[in-house]
Amino acid sequence: MSYEKRFDGRAFDELRPIDIKIGVIKNAKGSAMFKIGDTIAIAGVMGPKEVHPKHLRNPEKGILQVHYDMMSFSVSDRARPGPDRRDIELSKVIKNALEPALILNDLPETGVYLYVYILQANAGTRCAAVCASSLALAHAGIPMKDLVPAVAAGKVADKIVLDLSKEEEDHPEGATDMAIAMVPRGEKITLLTMDGNISDKELRQALEYAKKGCMQIYKLQKEALRKFLKGEEK
Repeated sequence: MSYEKRFDGRAFDELRPIDIKIGVIKNAKGSAMFKIGDTIAIAGVMGPKEVHPKHLRNPEKGILQVHYDMMSFSVSDRARPGPDRRDIELSKVIKNALEPALILNDLPETGVYLYVYILQANAGTRCAAVCASSLALAHAGIPMKDLVPAVAAGKVADKIVLDLSKEEEDHPEGATDMAIAMVPRGEKITLLTMDGNISDKELRQALEYAKKGCMQIYKLQKEALRKFLKGEEK
């Protein structure tokens, strides 16, 4: 069975609609909302501040602590409240995706605390979380080499596609989902996870789609920050 037309009518290399807001949590040092399709992630940053317990402090650089939680109402089948094993694993994935972009050497013995919540989930949650987190860290004034965009690409039936939807992830002919995050400056990939099977040729095409998508998101991230700083954001 050939996958000739996407469920939502997008081109195979087209992102879902994206909406970005900066400064959405009043009491956070920095915060952002990132919406792609029907998936919504919100991130808030506290710190840099003193690390407790003391044995976690690093005298040479700051540490990043990430807390990821998919809210119980974010999916149609209500999830159990509070973080589960998957949430804990994704906290580590998000941390690893972001750390290469941070300049923590300037923040010895302190901690940067990042809280990420999925308010609504329809595929691409970890990528949306990375995008929101990157913006929240920048808004908080944490020293960074660059922003970190992230997006999924993969294979649905016989076609390589960018930014899979939930319908595509559940396609009866099968789907392969690959999440990628990158630091655009130098095109350094900081996250690459994949569920499913794909040939070497298909992998290369999916990577090209993902890099293209990341650069499109990066442009939107920079524009959202620019508008916020200039007071142009609605």
